[in-house]
Amino acid sequence: MGRYDGDAFESAYDKVLAKWPADREALRVPTPFGTTYVNACGPADAPPLVLLPGGGGATSASWYTQAAHLARTHRVLAVDLIGAPGRSTPAADRHPRTVADLVAWLDALLDGLGVTRADFGGHSYGAWIALHHALRAPERMRRLFLLDPTQCFAGFKAAYLLHALPMLLRPTPARVRAFLDWETGRAAALDPDWLRLQEAAAGFPTTRPVTGPRPAPDALRTLKTPVLLLVAANSRTCDADEVTAQAGELLPRAEIDVVPGVSHHALPQSAPPELTRRLSEFLGEGHE
Repeated sequence: MGRYDGDAFESAYDKVLAKWPADREALRVPTPFGTTYVNACGPADAPPLVLLPGGGGATSASWYTQAAHLARTHRVLAVDLIGAPGRSTPAADRHPRTVADLVAWLDALLDGLGVTRADFGGHSYGAWIALHHALRAPERMRRLFLLDPTQCFAGFKAAYLLHALPMLLRPTPARVRAFLDWETGRAAALDPDWLRLQEAAAGFPTTRPVTGPRPAPDALRTLKTPVLLLVAANSRTCDADEVTAQAGELLPRAEIDVVPGVSHHALPQSAPPELTRRLSEFLGEGHE
């Protein structure tokens, strides 16, 4: 395990937060699984939009590109996952261990925020969590967008797992950077401040993430929640054709598209303007 530098992480986190809208608020919401940290912006009386980050060191801070636009029409609520890098604080005696626990955590978070029903969005692992929540608590979700989801419609590519293994076995800033360089093709557009935050998360004291199978096909076929699925054309995580084909077959109310010129880990912070436009249209008032 790499030596974790908490001061470096906090400094890097704050530098990325500086890219958020000026009205950003830090909220801390008690739940049975610990205190959940939420970066919020936008009008307090606007429709709520809950954003879940991916795994592997991602945090709520990474949503700054979308927050600036979506906060014009929504109360953006970007969440640091319990037990993952970020500013949420896990309970000492209770950690999420199952999908049901994750659903209970999100329900408690919504209750603590005073939210009955919300739009949701998730990237990667966060999309997996959000999709499971849509299936188990559909009354709490109005619409859902999924950014290059993992373990929802297709498995990981073998090459992706092999390249990720050194970083997972012994996370260090150098290994994080090498992995991101490989997955993104050394994309020049990657934000250096975001990269420093990813590197600083190496060795963060985390709890074991909840993993599990893909959502059951029969359950997906009955999902009534409108879904926007956007797949990264250059993603090295899953096969884009398999993801779009499976989702098209299983989801009854889905808009599905491939976003050109972007990889899995360049999302959501380095998203092209086209992606932000699609999200705004999907979440716009009257779109059901």
